Amino acid sequence: MDLLPLRYFRAVARHEHISRAAAELRVSQPSLSRTIARLEKELGVPLFDRQGRHIRLNRFGAAYLERVERALRELDDGRQELADAAGPVRGSFAVASETLLTLSSALVSFRTENPEVDVRIHQSSGVEMRRQLRRGEVDLCLASQQIDDPEVETAEVLREEVLLAVPVNHRLATRTSVDIAELADEPVITTSADYWQRQLTERLFATAGLRPHIVSEGNEPAATTFLISLGLGVGIMPEMASRHELGLVSFLRINAPDCHRTLSFAWRRHGYLSAAARRFRDHTAESLHHDVLHP
Repeated sequence: MDLLPLRYFRAVARHEHISRAAAELRVSQPSLSRTIARLEKELGVPLFDRQGRHIRLNRFGAAYLERVERALRELDDGRQELADAAGPVRGSFAVASETLLTLSSALVSFRTENPEVDVRIHQSSGVEMRRQLRRGEVDLCLASQQIDDPEVETAEVLREEVLLAVPVNHRLATRTSVDIAELADEPVITTSADYWQRQLTERLFATAGLRPHIVSEGNEPAATTFLISLGLGVGIMPEMASRHELGLVSFLRINAPDCHRTLSFAWRRHGYLSAAARRFRDHTAESLHHDVLHP
């Protein structure tokens, strides 16, 4: 069963760049180009539009890519299912999370208990997670925002309150709670629009008839606390963060309804989730609940 031409095509289609795809596949560019040319000849249609050294997936290629990704996912799932049935838990899987700190404790204990399992971690936004799941680039996602896709199944892991973090010398630092209206003129540290912190921040301010004065936004949610501790602004953080940032910032409850985040695992509804990935999902859920009950 020669699947290499299909895997080569998938890589080139994703990158739309021969040299990058060759680097990922660890093959020479000429060899990769010849393989793609043979595949196009066999299919009887071009899969890419070529302009000099640039290539773009055309309508034939886009239609074929969808079928190829589905077929390769099924074959990879089948191989993993047979491996699970044949012996002890081993192998590899990939998991995505908005910040790696959420997974760090569970990952350490899981690897100690399952040394033969290789876990690959991706840091991704909710938007990116959906794409990664559909392409089969990750097996599991731990998301703080809903992934709207009929092909994705989810299971809630944890629901926790969201707090306001302020510098320890801030005018609100000695308070226990705050109204959003009191933050009208405050500089706000948050994430980019693809992350739940930004979406919740904008919703809370909009409900109060305000717009947040955002002075910093990024793709590393865990960096928010550090920037706040430097006195650059205020920002919202999950309650979990308050147990790991003692002394750096002060945390206040926010007097607003539905001010929480829900952590959920997500995976492909019709895909095969390996025994190792299922064990990691259950282990992580148990670890997170333990951290909440025994901070």
